[in-house]
Amino acid sequence: MPAFPQSVHKILQLTADADCSAKDIVRTIECDPIMTVKVLKVINSAFYGLPQKITSIQRASVHLGLNTIKNLALSIAAIGMLGNTEKAGLKADDFLLHSLSTALLGKRLAARLGCSAEDGSDIYIAGLLHDFGKVVFAEFFPDRFRQALQMARQEDISLHLAELRVIGIDHAQAGRLLVEKWQLPEDLSAAIALHHDPQPGGLLRDCVFAANQISKTLHLGDAGNARIEPLPPAIAERFGLPLQELIAALGDLSRIEAEANAFILL
Repeated sequence: MPAFPQSVHKILQLTADADCSAKDIVRTIECDPIMTVKVLKVINSAFYGLPQKITSIQRASVHLGLNTIKNLALSIAAIGMLGNTEKAGLKADDFLLHSLSTALLGKRLAARLGCSAEDGSDIYIAGLLHDFGKVVFAEFFPDRFRQALQMARQEDISLHLAELRVIGIDHAQAGRLLVEKWQLPEDLSAAIALHHDPQPGGLLRDCVFAANQISKTLHLGDAGNARIEPLPPAIAERFGLPLQELIAALGDLSRIEAEANAFILL
């Protein structure tokens, strides 16, 4: 399992501490020069349209808020984890668009439920990383993962079921192993491990499940699994709507794709 950057671990530890100051998080990001450059590049992109150029993480946090800066840093770190997925038939840009869109949609769903900014940030991270078990498969088991991708398409079954048949473990389980190695919180690990499970789950899992299906419905990227699953009764009850009506209730989602592409074009 690949390692996560040390600076990201530090950011996660700090944000989990209620007594942590914004200055500590800003300082941690600024101690990673590559991350700092990339965060500032995204912030100064046409997507955010800020009236003047931002030249420091401190100023960026004032303009956009600390949670946004944290999510930017984590997204950039996750993008940096991608190896050569093409040999398994998984296109990196399409995979990233799906992952980032799921993260942003999860955050939008959390806001709809009236969740705090902290909960929304946790859901963003879970959505961002929910499919990263596929990255492990594409890197270390490319032939078997390609076979699973083909089986899912030919038999019109969900990819995680094809993975179980071909590899013996699915990407949700591999994702759990990955985030446990990265020492991320247990609720985040559980949300990733259970993001295909129709049984009742917690807030994080339910938002990731719904966001994943919305992203696929809207064709925002492609992570190798085109099959759209209806919202299980417990999740539909949480949001008060079935899938298609929930998508309509979220309004204009064009900004989701634009924001995700701001990262991909780094």
